[in-house]
Amino acid sequence: MKALVFPGPGRTVWRDVPDPAVMDPADVIVRVDAVTICGTDLHIVKGDLPDVVPGRVLGHEAVGTVVESGGDVRSVRPGDRVLVSCISSCGRCRFCRESRYGQCRGGGGWVLGHTIDGTQAEYVRVPFADLSVYPLPSAVDSVDAVLLADIFPTSYEVGVVNGNVRPGDTVVVVGAGPVGLAAIATALLYSPARIIAVDLAPSKLAKARELGADAIVSAAEEPERLVGDLTDGLGADVVMEAVGVPEAFEMCTRMVRPGGRVANIGVHGKPAALHLEDLWIKDITITTGLVDTYSTPLLLRMLAAGRLPTSSLITHRFDLWQMEEAYEVFSHAGETGALKVVLGGPRHEDLAVSNPSRTQRM
Repeated sequence: MKALVFPGPGRTVWRDVPDPAVMDPADVIVRVDAVTICGTDLHIVKGDLPDVVPGRVLGHEAVGTVVESGGDVRSVRPGDRVLVSCISSCGRCRFCRESRYGQCRGGGGWVLGHTIDGTQAEYVRVPFADLSVYPLPSAVDSVDAVLLADIFPTSYEVGVVNGNVRPGDTVVVVGAGPVGLAAIATALLYSPARIIAVDLAPSKLAKARELGADAIVSAAEEPERLVGDLTDGLGADVVMEAVGVPEAFEMCTRMVRPGGRVANIGVHGKPAALHLEDLWIKDITITTGLVDTYSTPLLLRMLAAGRLPTSSLITHRFDLWQMEEAYEVFSHAGETGALKVVLGGPRHEDLAVSNPSRTQRM
């Protein structure tokens, strides 16, 4: 099969690799029908995550069709269309029992495209299938559903839930990329009084306005003053960091009101200063987190009901074999205007097979 392989920092290649095989009775093999690229993938390519070894197939988000399953799998069977979650769960360790699946100590957590081969391929092996893939209703489009593999649960759980957004709150989202935009969309479910979006790119701010932000402001145009003006000098109830750079995090801590909440969503590769000399007296709460995906079933129901604007975040579509071109477009979002790129799409052929062989899958 073909897959997007990470040979080492600064490089990717779409090439032939061995087909995945069931290695454990809890595994499934999924034919990838739709897949996307995450900002974390770009961090890997840059060499920011040294634990990703050369030769790894990248990707941790996909929608596909089960073509083979291990003997212990009970929730899905060959022919089922499924969402492949970015987080795998053993279901047995302490953290899984607490629904903290991202911290799984039983061989799960964020493993796809990280410690095992991932989803940017024609086929992918998914471990712990009963807790790590989700059957899709026929009414849910594959391209829409793929955004629920990572960015929507990440934004909802790490941003909105951790930030404890409540009716009447003033919410600031710093960073209007895909994750920040998904945070705006899901924060609106809690009826905040206003949402303020901060970014440097006019196109992203325009999209934030389209998705429901009440005010937009460039990060270069004193957003702290605007937040102060709109809150009688108090600051925001909730500030979400969705960039992953020190300056953005430090800006968030300056915009939160006494007793407010800062929810860090961004992936940070460098230290950020925590000014406790200013913050100790303000009673603020700062949260961090890797997504657990406990909200995926809820978000799937909301998507089926038409309550999540997933398709509006998709700016570019490619065929699966155009993976390298898609990476080029996504990695230069400032010039291309890319938010989310999706490769592949729904297939409609009948998969009336119970245990296809390697030859059949090729």
